[in-house]
Amino acid sequence: MIEQIRALFERDGKAAPGIGETLLSAYESGLKRPGPEYLHYLCTAYRVEPVSLGYDGPCICGHGHKMPGVVRGDLQDGRPDTSPDPRGLSIRPIGGDSSADRGEEDENVLRRTLLQFLAGTGIALDGQVLGSVENIRRRMDETLVSATVSPAMLDQWEEATIGFGRQYMNTPPLRLLCDVLLEFSAVRKAMERRQPVDLQERLCRMAAQLSGLSGMIMVNLGDHRMARSFFRTGRTAADDTGDRALRAWVIAREALVPLYYGDPREALNLARKSRDLAGQTPCAAQAMAPVVEARALAMMSNSGKKEVVDQAKRALSRARAAFSQMTAAEQDDSTFGYTERQLYFHQGDALVKLGQAMEADLILEQALTKYGPADWLDPTFINFDRATCKLLEGDLDEALSIAKLTLAGLGDGCRPDILMQRAHEVAKAVEAKDPNHPELKVYLEALRATPVVDPAEVDI
Repeated sequence: MIEQIRALFERDGKAAPGIGETLLSAYESGLKRPGPEYLHYLCTAYRVEPVSLGYDGPCICGHGHKMPGVVRGDLQDGRPDTSPDPRGLSIRPIGGDSSADRGEEDENVLRRTLLQFLAGTGIALDGQVLGSVENIRRRMDETLVSATVSPAMLDQWEEATIGFGRQYMNTPPLRLLCDVLLEFSAVRKAMERRQPVDLQERLCRMAAQLSGLSGMIMVNLGDHRMARSFFRTGRTAADDTGDRALRAWVIAREALVPLYYGDPREALNLARKSRDLAGQTPCAAQAMAPVVEARALAMMSNSGKKEVVDQAKRALSRARAAFSQMTAAEQDDSTFGYTERQLYFHQGDALVKLGQAMEADLILEQALTKYGPADWLDPTFINFDRATCKLLEGDLDEALSIAKLTLAGLGDGCRPDILMQRAHEVAKAVEAKDPNHPELKVYLEALRATPVVDPAEVDI
């Protein structure tokens, strides 16, 4: 959306606006009110009138924004247009038949994207797809705050949810996102009317899990703002279940957003919140939260101070102890639970950031042996971590060799921004140590052939 607004300013020959994700979020949440010019461009980008965004009309341009350039008589009279338009990215309250029409259109956008993917057609995570993703999430939010499906149907949805969790490690992110959100939308429809208490709780649990999984996928696609929105929705749904373990899981997963996008202090705070919420309940979050805590501490240590290293290692020790108390089913679930291979991987990642190269490399090698040939996401992270270990040990040749092989092994649809950033970090580290290394040029050429993917430009 930011890029769309900037493009509109450029189209009109105006200087680039100073709007960013934080300011846009403040406008959308009502914390700030946009000026007349920004309101005009927001309405143009969303294709709605000011009243749909919660502001008095008409717009300063005097035009309707659903059909740009057309002067509407009702706007000239000072009365804003409120007629429904299923083609727009509506932010109006959900309700009535027009809401059902808009919901169907958003689902159809995802179905078309999924069919194009299955047909092998090049597709992009563009504004229309992102708009449908956001609309589906908003409708779930509104259903949660307003809320008879058969137990057999619930069983099928729960099985599908578990199945999506199994696919997370080995399915291209955009493909999985379409499947997950279509199921998410079906659950929302079932929640539009209040169900018996036991069924309502199961629906809320699935809503929390599917929303959390969508947030995880958006992290992989590089859209951390949308990821945070899905995790907030997941928290709302999890709160309605009263399940402390589920609530702690959502927060522990959310902590990975600031961890991967440069705010370890917030990641540390969320990890500790998840740990406190889990309490003494044996669950995935009880093991996952201290691992995130250790990784955040490692990122904050910089110089590898002994007290920080000791603090991080104590957190890893707590994680191992909590893991031993988990049920076998949770230890076998890499998405809604926490597996041994993830524990090894995350321990190794923390030790790399602490500068403990030898110990980290041994643990990461063990982690790799626990993944199958179909798994690509975590093993790619692990290999880039191993390359970093070699850098710390001063073996630039081996570091570049590991990184090149890892990069070459990434198939179509498996090069999201979050992974390519790791690949670039290896190049920068080698360049800092030996800018004339003979293999560096080859590696940089390989990187240029697989550029960092922006979430709005993911080609599958």
